[in-house]
Amino acid sequence: MLASVPAVTDSRDPKNLREDAPLLDGWLDYRASDVAPFGTPGHKQRFDLVGTVVDGDVPLYGGVDTIRQQSGAMIEADRKLAKLWGADWGRISVGGSTHGNQTLVLAACRPGDEVIVTRTLHRSLLLGMVLAGVKPVWVSPEVDPATGLPTRVPVERVERALAAHPNARAVFLVEPTYVGTLSDVAAIAEVAHARGIPLIVDQAWGAYFGFHPEIPQHALQAGADAMVTSAHKTLPAYTQSALVFARTERLALDQLERAFEVTATTSPSGTIVASADAARALLERDGERLLENLLRIVEHARDRLRKIPGLVLLGDVVDRSVTVDRAKLAINVSGTGATGLAVEDLLVAAGMPIELADRDTVVPIVSINDDLASIDRFVDGVAAAIEQTRSTPRPVLPSISWTVDPEVVISPRDAFFAPHATIPAAEAIGMGSAEVVAPYPPGIPVLAPGERITREAVEGLRQAMADGMKVRYAADRTLATFQVVSER
Repeated sequence: MLASVPAVTDSRDPKNLREDAPLLDGWLDYRASDVAPFGTPGHKQRFDLVGTVVDGDVPLYGGVDTIRQQSGAMIEADRKLAKLWGADWGRISVGGSTHGNQTLVLAACRPGDEVIVTRTLHRSLLLGMVLAGVKPVWVSPEVDPATGLPTRVPVERVERALAAHPNARAVFLVEPTYVGTLSDVAAIAEVAHARGIPLIVDQAWGAYFGFHPEIPQHALQAGADAMVTSAHKTLPAYTQSALVFARTERLALDQLERAFEVTATTSPSGTIVASADAARALLERDGERLLENLLRIVEHARDRLRKIPGLVLLGDVVDRSVTVDRAKLAINVSGTGATGLAVEDLLVAAGMPIELADRDTVVPIVSINDDLASIDRFVDGVAAAIEQTRSTPRPVLPSISWTVDPEVVISPRDAFFAPHATIPAAEAIGMGSAEVVAPYPPGIPVLAPGERITREAVEGLRQAMADGMKVRYAADRTLATFQVVSER
């Protein structure tokens, strides 16, 4: 017979988070109860039909809280969330940063408005603009010549865009980029505020920003009016959990609420929101300590990776005036002759799937749940994969995702609802796209509804496919044909 396990009394025991996490508390109470539910979900907390795939799936309404939300746990969790990030309004979303981006576009804009938007946006922000009926004015990032990766959107480019479009309703940025570089958010906030408009930031990849002195401030601390971040990307939270925040000086509280609800599910997962609530409580209680360890193990990884001949780290070569998240690893392998996609395949075979790879780049996600053992396993895997596939060094070729130069013909919404035709790629050059086309990851559109299809975009997409990237969202995944806006 197994010996009994002693009770855990360490104050850092996750169960002790429940005292400050009302949704987690409700979730744990439900799981410990002798419940015989007669509401959704239909699995009824039993596993004999489909197995344990539904284990832990607790609804918010009728699970974590009553159907009538009598405990007020969701309201209290949102209040704690907003307070920690210094916001006037904060909500936990079960729809990922996709839902958050759509919320903030709908809250800030009216149909027909122009908005200044970074071209390194995620597809979800673009489709939020389709929903809101706004017209994008694109600003492109600078690209680091040594690695071919995006660095920042210069303040001057935002200023020029605003001068050329004085009626723009908002400025939208993605900070940090997929690879961990940041623009001067504070300076861009000043530029936007001087014109009386909000700065809104998709900070999906920076949920831990603002909780350690050696990690960048989060967007609200830097002066932004609103932000969305993905709890699930870099914090210990369930997939799909996201956090949305706003200050109400330039954004209306009632419009924020309406925008959040109009695109939200009416059956939110109690498990997802409870995990986000727990992650918030953990960050509030232990964030600095955990992030100190994260920085330590990432620097350890950098020290080891620097010893691999031909390998380059973005943070080592990027212009010193560019801010780089020290908790992020962005690795260029072109100097080794290996490809990022071949390295990815070998890492996956070794049990280490990573977040992004393309011809020249490998980007893992290292989080507060990693330790020296896991990071050493990753570095060992990278070193072995490079030595196994090492070849003649080649010049860097920036991905079309970072270098696309879009031309807007009609608004994304008008193009989305316009009649369309499917025609051969050669005939589509010069016409307006009716669809989103993007290498994934990172999911940054190369073609968007309403943009002119250019030869450079088509060739860049085909090159990405030839390199082994997956191109998503196009109706014809072979790219032999494209859907274009048609008069018919």
